[in-house]
Parts: sequence; C-alpha cells; structure tokens
Amino acid sequence: MNVSHASVHPVEDPPTTGGGNNNNNAPIVRMKDIQGMPGTKGGLVLRVFQFFFAAAALAVMASTSDFPSVTAFRYLVAAAGLQCLWSLTLAIVDIYALLVMRFLQNYQVVSLFAIGDGITSTLTFAAACASAGITVLIDNDLGNCSENHCVQFETATAMAFISWFAALPSFLLNFWSLASR
Repeated sequence: MNVSHASVHPVEDPPTTGGGNNNNNAPIVRMKDIQGMPGTKGGLVLRVFQFFFAAAALAVMASTSDFPSVTAFRYLVAAAGLQCLWSLTLAIVDIYALLVMRFLQNYQVVSLFAIGDGITSTLTFAAACASAGITVLIDNDLGNCSENHCVQFETATAMAFISWFAALPSFLLNFWSLASR
C-alpha cells in the first residue's frame, strides 16, 4: 500500500515594487514611542502643562507686593522661573522633533532630559512644600491673612504643585527609559 505523505513547500512572496497596495505614507511605529517621552505628542502636552502652571505660579506670586519678605516665597519664584524656562525649551525641542519626525530616544538626549526633569521637578516640589508650610503658618497659626495676600500665596502654591504633578511623569518616563537600556 502506497500512502503519500503531505508535504508543505514554502513559497516566497515576491516583494511588490511600484504598484500594488504599497502604502508609502504609513506611519512608522516604534516600540519605544510611549506617550509622554521626548519627541511625542504626549511629551509635548506634559511640557505645555508644566510651563503653563509654573508660569501661573510665578505670575501670581510675583504680583504680590510682600513675597520678597519670605524666603520660601522667593524660592518658589526662582523654582517656578527655572521650571518655566526648562519646560519651554523642551516644548520647543518636542515641537521641532514632531515637525521633522525626529526620534529623540538617543541615550545622551534622554539622559539630559531625565537629569533636567529630575532637578527641576525636585526644586519645584521643594518650593511648593516650603510655600505651603509658610501659607499654613500665616493663615492657621498666626491668623494674619487679613494683613497678607493669603489667597494669592495659596493659589501660587497650588499652581506649583500642579506643575510638579505634570513634571513628574516626564521625569519618571525618561528615567525608566534610561534604566531599561
């Protein structure tokens, strides 16, 4: 009895050149493109939020006449100013990267972003905490809110905390990207 065994012979599909269903405008998907990282739309959104809330904290605190009398409030103005500059600079870099479709997952670039984000977010968080402590002292412990600009101090402190909340994901994603290499 002759039993034939089925065999499968692979056939190569010739590459399509020119015609056919070749879509040259298809977006290139990379595994490392996590939204929130440098050069992504999510990263740009985080940078814009960081800048907006740090600028709001800076503007509100600087609009009061007696913020220079308290060291924590001066520190908040300095930290918010630094956060504004850093976030605006990196937002411009992200816009450029998105416009020219540049991949910003270079080790040196991600290192710079991670270190800068770590420093600015730590400074912003420390300044917001110090300002919150002084605001609580003035409002609750001393009861001098009628003589001071407590509402402006509280608003600037809240804006600094929100700026820090927007800066933290940027730092964590960049640091995670460095650690996973």
